[in-house]
Amino acid sequence: MANRIVVDPITRIEGHLRIEVEVKDGKITDAYSSSPMVRGLENIVKGRDPRDVWAFVQRACGVCTTVHALASVRSVEDALGIQIPPNAEMVRNIMEGALYMHDHVVHFYHLHALDWVDVVNALQADPAETSALAQSISSWPKSSPGYFSDIKKRITRFVESGQLGIFANGYWGHPQMKLPPAVNLLAVAHYLEALEWQKEIVKVHTIFGGKNPHPNYLVGGMACAINTESPGGINAERLAYVGRLLKEGQQFVEQVYLPDLMAIASFYKDWGAIGKGFGNYMCYGDFPTNGYADVSSFKFPQGIILDRDLSKVYDVDHRGGDIEEFVNNSWYEDYAEGREAGKHPWDGETNIKYTGPKPPYDSLDVSQPYSFIKTPRWQGKPMEVGPLARLLVGYARGNQEIQELVNGALAQLDVPVDALFSTLGRTAARGLETRLVANWTMEFYNTLLNNIKNGDTRMANTERWEPDTWPADAKGVGFSEAPRGSLAHWIRIEEGKTANYQLVVPSTWNASPRDPKGQRSAYESTLLDTPVADPELPLEIIRTIHSFDPCIACAVHLYDEKGRHISQVQNLSSCDI
Repeated sequence: MANRIVVDPITRIEGHLRIEVEVKDGKITDAYSSSPMVRGLENIVKGRDPRDVWAFVQRACGVCTTVHALASVRSVEDALGIQIPPNAEMVRNIMEGALYMHDHVVHFYHLHALDWVDVVNALQADPAETSALAQSISSWPKSSPGYFSDIKKRITRFVESGQLGIFANGYWGHPQMKLPPAVNLLAVAHYLEALEWQKEIVKVHTIFGGKNPHPNYLVGGMACAINTESPGGINAERLAYVGRLLKEGQQFVEQVYLPDLMAIASFYKDWGAIGKGFGNYMCYGDFPTNGYADVSSFKFPQGIILDRDLSKVYDVDHRGGDIEEFVNNSWYEDYAEGREAGKHPWDGETNIKYTGPKPPYDSLDVSQPYSFIKTPRWQGKPMEVGPLARLLVGYARGNQEIQELVNGALAQLDVPVDALFSTLGRTAARGLETRLVANWTMEFYNTLLNNIKNGDTRMANTERWEPDTWPADAKGVGFSEAPRGSLAHWIRIEEGKTANYQLVVPSTWNASPRDPKGQRSAYESTLLDTPVADPELPLEIIRTIHSFDPCIACAVHLYDEKGRHISQVQNLSSCDI
């Protein structure tokens, strides 16, 4: 008999996610991914001015901030035939690059590292040994025995107080924790340092976009004016500050994040054979250097890989019928064409119809719809999106920069290429691409400075700003590579208003329920065959799910018309991490 394990909620993610698995003879034989969150942004923006939609849809998430605004303005620009100035393109790239650095570092240290790092075990570390280790893998200055001794004392105060604070509810002492005490202490020290560093890099968004989260964007370019002499614009002082922030971010990635990632990965090489999934990977491509329309200029190449075959890369078509969304296992009204029909996002519908169990409930009835997440497919096939997909597509496309980076990491860890298709590969890919993006972001910054020095200060193209310059009907698609994977917004514009709007986000691809053919999506597929040492402490489930960095959507609090809570859910499960 299979044993059902329910992890709800999955914590250290953005949003609400429930995972149910069947375990037999110590391995997962089946898995189900469900989200009880409902998103209605598509309906909220109907009838609104397309130039304003970015400000609404950006609120889909406060973690991967800016990416929905970027996809939105690109969709409108695509519909109306607007080409933005080179400076605006560079500023958008810089803001997205800063987000990558922030998002990936925060995910590694604060959301995912505690699946591999035993905080309590760090108390057994010798600070001198930790110092020697730190200096052997990096030139980061904070590496003295005294520094790590102080960190150890700080952790000790947490533990002796009986309240671990930010380190509470961990699977400390779990048999799958393999790091020696010195590595655990090093990782915890950098966890704390990352908390301080991450609040600095986001200042790039405040300089170019006015604030963080949810900085300002503009259809046609960016709203920040370049004036090197004026205190009210993007002047020389602010540009220099951006350069300093980006350089500091690059140093943190090179001297802290990547050395820690490789050091920790070296103790978990067995995870290079766990979490493989179905082997289909998709990347929309991003970081344009010659305009959004020129896909060949993207730093991240666009493409699709099937069945782990790196010898063939397929093209992505956002405009034809390749991409469809299904609702056969989701809590929405059936399409008029039938429950098993799919719809291209330009024709998509978001009509909520909850038919699931009434909370609280022990387990899902998976013979019925079991999630608010829709099920997107490419030519009827499930796709994994994210850092691993980006690097695999770039590798298969023959991108020399990506190939050298990936080959170097495989050689350093002494693992085969097949280890890429795994939980370990997914986690390593996130760090490796952060190095790429940090370097590219400095390129974008230098290009921006050179443009300005050469007298080009344009930041917006307003030729088609007024609705009387638009066609009566238009449609466009704005795609990007958010930190968590391929993101696209599709818009239909009629008589100057938003007639239809659909978002298909990375976690929709990865976390969706089964399609009409019974095919699992990435979360469900990659959990199969995963060993589970202790059903009461299912750390192995968390490791693979966290390797995707789930971002389900921002939570919603429900009140009645008098302002009272309708319900409040509290979960005290031992699986709450």
